[in-house]
Amino acid sequence: MQNLIQKKTACPRDCPDACGLIATIENGRVVKLQGDPDHPITQGFICGRTSRFPEQQNSTERLTKPLLRRTKSGDFEEISWPEALDLLANKMRQFRSDSGAASILQYRCGGSLGIMKHVGDYFFEKFGPVTSKSGDVCAGAGEAAQLTDFGEFDSNDYFDFHNSKTIFLWGKNVFISSIHLIPELKKARANGTKIVLIDPVHHQTTSIADVYVQPRPGSDSAIAMGIARWLFENKRIDPKAAEYCDHVTEFQALAQSKSIAEWAAIADVSPEEMITLAEAYTDGPTCSMIGWGLQRRRHGAATIRAIDALAAVSGNLGIPGGGASFYFVRRGAFDFSFANQTPAPRTIPEPLLGPGILAASDPPIRMAYVWAANPVAMLPDSETVAKALRTREFTVVVDPFLTDTAKCADLVLPTTTFLEEDDYIGSYGHHYLAEVNPVVEPPEGVLSDHEIFRELSRRLDLAEEFDVDASVWKQRVLQKLNAAGITSNDFKNGSVKNPFVSDVLFADRKFGTPSGKVNLIHELHSDLLRVPAETSMHVTALSTNKSQASQWPPETQTGPADAAVHPSSVPGYNDGDVVTVSTERGSIQVRLCFDERQRPDVLLMDKGGWHSAGRSANSLINAEVTDDGECAVYYDTAAVIS
Repeated sequence: MQNLIQKKTACPRDCPDACGLIATIENGRVVKLQGDPDHPITQGFICGRTSRFPEQQNSTERLTKPLLRRTKSGDFEEISWPEALDLLANKMRQFRSDSGAASILQYRCGGSLGIMKHVGDYFFEKFGPVTSKSGDVCAGAGEAAQLTDFGEFDSNDYFDFHNSKTIFLWGKNVFISSIHLIPELKKARANGTKIVLIDPVHHQTTSIADVYVQPRPGSDSAIAMGIARWLFENKRIDPKAAEYCDHVTEFQALAQSKSIAEWAAIADVSPEEMITLAEAYTDGPTCSMIGWGLQRRRHGAATIRAIDALAAVSGNLGIPGGGASFYFVRRGAFDFSFANQTPAPRTIPEPLLGPGILAASDPPIRMAYVWAANPVAMLPDSETVAKALRTREFTVVVDPFLTDTAKCADLVLPTTTFLEEDDYIGSYGHHYLAEVNPVVEPPEGVLSDHEIFRELSRRLDLAEEFDVDASVWKQRVLQKLNAAGITSNDFKNGSVKNPFVSDVLFADRKFGTPSGKVNLIHELHSDLLRVPAETSMHVTALSTNKSQASQWPPETQTGPADAAVHPSSVPGYNDGDVVTVSTERGSIQVRLCFDERQRPDVLLMDKGGWHSAGRSANSLINAEVTDDGECAVYYDTAAVIS
């Protein structure tokens, strides 16, 4: 007889939808995950990546005992938790005593977006503080751009676009990265809203777009400027723009420094397409939904700033149905006042983690502690990241699986999955908050991140603050919400909308900049003002519905990775050929998949392939940072086929 029960939780994986989930449990095992019909965004359905997660949850590949490599050339052996924790604590104390806490690096990324992960950051702050990362490989350039332009980065209410007459999707594939927008966009379109998609990559979102333009990769600023030029010429600028925008005259001069045809040539679209976009943009209110790929380029911040400026001068800020939506404030409702009191003695820009570790001196990085992350697979220049971690005196990786990064460690600590964690979650795709509930117990021998830090605190004289139950910290991070009348009981009843946000951002046309006005971009780098001479393919590894980042099932990571290309970009080769893709950073073998819908200057791969299996696109990517925000430049590395 089956013993089936259902429990509610929420998904803290790196995705904007932060879904409400219903887990079906049979005899202590999660056998099914489905969307919570009561969650206002999830509305009863979830992505395939998460619905398939029980396969990982119950995988025989999960680690259940700490692993130690006693010599750099030796193999891992299983050890007990007391031995592992004693060793780790002694190493931390030794390195701090001998070389200072800056000789220890802690690195955390988006393996979980749970709010409680910040308590671990605070642990390292109190122990040291230690060396940490700066910047953000996911959204750093876009965040920096909107902070420069508006003084904050947030969006109108999730459902506000139903007030729009036109929606511009700038490089946004909702079928992969924001699936709960799909039915809402279809509903809006049925009600007369026009949907415009601008993306160099042809994908499924074209099926719900009224207008699709496929520009040169990295040329979105030229499109924004071409539209702005048309708006100025045709007197479609908000006559009150100068009242809430700085640098209107300079922005106009920049837009009019080139003709519409010249801006179109830079973007590799026709002048007619540019005018079509401009005419659509003026049929407002117009909402700009900005994807994350645009800002993962060398001039990514400038690109977002150009789109922001267009939204501002056209009068599409501070109104229902308008906005330049890049991000929703994710952490702002939670209270972190206890942390960030002592700045890190040193930071390494996240995209430069590998070379940054190797170059660090006075003191050198002697120990690395990596958790909620798989940087070897997910950061640029995979091999240098791997080398940096392998060559530290002591590298610790905390993970449920023996990932590319874990294989570089001296000590691996097995930890929980999100279905076994006790946490809260915000979202960068909407304003709803939720509780992450442990729906099953972890396997015997597995500790959560919180339990690991609690155990370490007893060994490192930090027990007074950290040797407490998770519920103590959960209540602590809710203090701002408590003051607004929201308690932990409200989360037991379902999702909670962030009470500190408004339905329409900037409705008073007041901005968080020094002047209180929008800071319009009024200069562009010369690279953005000319047709590029280079026409080679560029490696473009994108999110996929097959896997959440690098969390691929092992059986998928065999043989060459697939690479989609336009046939004209690889003359002399056939569909299905196995070839070598080379960049100045490295080379891997791939299987060609011809797709005539793609531009000849892009080589498309799935994100998160394993470096150890020769399938990591990031092993081909140069380690460099964007023009602002220290984001990774993922899509500007040229490649050749041989």
